[in-house]
Amino acid sequence: MNHKWLLALMLVLAASPALASDTLRCGSQLVSLGDRASEVLQKCGEPVSRDVLGYKRSANRREEFQVEEWTYGPSNGMYQYLRFEGNRLRQINSKRGN
Repeated sequence: MNHKWLLALMLVLAASPALASDTLRCGSQLVSLGDRASEVLQKCGEPVSRDVLGYKRSANRREEFQVEEWTYGPSNGMYQYLRFEGNRLRQINSKRGN
């Protein structure tokens, strides 16, 4: 029985980083995947840098939208990288700085 609990605990811990990357805390505010760039700016302020990564076509190939990466940090040694596609937050990554 103990082995099942240990396995379950390991699975929960392994899934935790994936869940944490769906939101980002900015002071007392939270930003989440799907938020507009203007909402993120309002909650987190101006990023340290903004990089245009290129353009992406929609699934039906009728429209093209800009892909942009915003960098925040360092905060306690961590940098936060936010990827926007078509003005919507699509990805949040964290990386420890040097």
